[in-house]
Amino acid sequence: MTRLLEVRELTRAFGALNAVNAVSFSVEQGEVLGLIGPNGAGKSTLYNLIAGALAPSSGQILFEGREVQGWKSHHAARAGLARTFQIPKPFRHLSVIDNVAVSALLHQPGVSSARDYAGAILADVGLADYAHAPVGILTVGLLKRLEVARAVALRPKLVLFDEIMAGLTPTEVAGMTKLIADLPARGITVIWVEHVLYAIMKTALRIVVLHRGEIIADATPEKVAKDSRVIRAYLGEEMNLA
Repeated sequence: MTRLLEVRELTRAFGALNAVNAVSFSVEQGEVLGLIGPNGAGKSTLYNLIAGALAPSSGQILFEGREVQGWKSHHAARAGLARTFQIPKPFRHLSVIDNVAVSALLHQPGVSSARDYAGAILADVGLADYAHAPVGILTVGLLKRLEVARAVALRPKLVLFDEIMAGLTPTEVAGMTKLIADLPARGITVIWVEHVLYAIMKTALRIVVLHRGEIIADATPEKVAKDSRVIRAYLGEEMNLA
């Protein structure tokens, strides 16, 4: 496997607080990496550093071997990095298909081809029946699928998913989990922040756990579920992954 992303001693301070403190990890091409931890652990700050929404206080971010720390969000998108948000942020005045077509225009030569590409992606994520509907009629679960579609339409090499399961029913969680698990087959690597633990533990092959801005575990889900530091800081009790 090829290393796609590497974070080295990454730190971001807000005054006297290190929201992210000397964090180091790497992600291989085709990997689904889970990122978990309690609220305030630094997960969102780490995402914002990788995606270019924040500049680090120190440390390095390498994307395909090139240093990119402090890059702008639009540079990240053009290089092949996409992200979703905890609260979906669609263009409310556009239809579902045109929301996806806006992302597709980054690589498609024109509006017509972008809409064709968007339509194919909507079919993949189960939104074909809503292609020409206004965004305002979508349920939370469908809005989360739209977030995935918009990210995939950028033709990314890496996607950062931010609590994509929040607010979904168990049936919707199962469908979204399959969507994420299938992305590596499309050439898309995933880093996934999630509080719906049974979904992420069943899907990711590796889990990184953040606590107070620092990594306290980086291992398989089975090992993380039994790690005493993770149990004390976040899980509360050992998880049964059977």
